[in-house]
Amino acid sequence: MKVIRHSVETLQRALVSDRQDLAELYTKEERHLLEEGFHPGQPSALFQPITVHSDSDWVSAHPEKPQDFEEFYGDHLRKTPNASHNTIYIQTIGSFGDAGAETDRYVEWLREYCQAFFYGLSVKLLPAVTVPETGCSFRVNSSSHNLQILTGDLLQFLWNRKPKDAFCIVGITMIDLYPKDSWNFVFGEASLSMGMGVFSFARYDDNFYSQSYAGRLKKRLQAKQGDYSVFDGYYTPPVTSCCDPARQ
Repeated sequence: MKVIRHSVETLQRALVSDRQDLAELYTKEERHLLEEGFHPGQPSALFQPITVHSDSDWVSAHPEKPQDFEEFYGDHLRKTPNASHNTIYIQTIGSFGDAGAETDRYVEWLREYCQAFFYGLSVKLLPAVTVPETGCSFRVNSSSHNLQILTGDLLQFLWNRKPKDAFCIVGITMIDLYPKDSWNFVFGEASLSMGMGVFSFARYDDNFYSQSYAGRLKKRLQAKQGDYSVFDGYYTPPVTSCCDPARQ
């Protein structure tokens, strides 16, 4: 296990910038929040340093060039909200465990969190859709034996469904994803330039990697494209949250 640490100067440049004109873009409250990140890991700190648990962790396995705030701000692909594009839309795809009031409440909490985090933007939920409604391709993972849906098809579906006032549209699902046949899985995929993305929470289930995971198909199944009956009654993890006072 390895803990990644950076100097205060490096974190300040990454989070706020050395340039006074860029630093002044933040409100007093935003600056205060970001300055909490200058000293991660201290008692009562809001932020913790990044911990790498193994060489297969993303940070180790996929080295990326660092990007500070100045580079982010000057990126030509960076999208900026405006008066006509100021709403984030969340699209749920497929079942979310046992449908009901509890699931609806958790999804609403997600909407409220996004509304607070992306201050100044409106966040709305679109009517839920089933997997067949997306028309996406799917497969059975040869290793984990669970159903997976194709991200590219889902992104095309979201693009066709994207409202005119959308800053972006985000699809969320409890079904596992894959981006192409050669990949085992992917947590999500997005297009910065087109303002859309799709993400799966399936692998956050505590039992996903166990032999007893309920989403593992009990018998070998050859997926037939267009036959979405395989999703009828298919297990998806329940939406849970430690924020629920009834569970504490």
